[in-house]
Amino acid sequence: MNRLAFLALPLLLSSLAACSSTATPTQVVQASVVAAPVIAAPTTPSPAQTTQQAMLTTSIANGFVDPAAIALMSAKDSAEANSAQFYALQFGRPGAPRQWAGDKGATGAVSVGPYVRVNNLDCRDFTHTVKIGGQDYTRKGTACREQNGNWVVERSAA
Repeated sequence: MNRLAFLALPLLLSSLAACSSTATPTQVVQASVVAAPVIAAPTTPSPAQTTQQAMLTTSIANGFVDPAAIALMSAKDSAEANSAQFYALQFGRPGAPRQWAGDKGATGAVSVGPYVRVNNLDCRDFTHTVKIGGQDYTRKGTACREQNGNWVVERSAA
């Protein structure tokens, strides 16, 4: 090794050491944590929620079925008739009966007409026939779907 290189090496090492010892340490600053935004639940119900609620509140006891037949129907009969009535009004094709069967031989069918717009509401004519113990009970009328989705009998005839 040549003498000049031997003398320059300690000088180089001392200048490197001076650089590292005199350098200012890097400060680490922690940023504030931002919470994720809270997304509020929608204020209007979904179509499925509206349909479910309307089905629960549309009742055959409100003019859709002859009261004499209701008096003879079991809880299962009423539940099946309610479901058939709602789905016939909500989704049924005009003239295509929606059949239902309860327990102990009670049966029925619901037929609907086309949608008609009355006072800004969707309305349909319906015929609901219940058969219990060989006796037919028929109720005809017009039902309209209110803004909240409930079907209400506007006009009924035996």
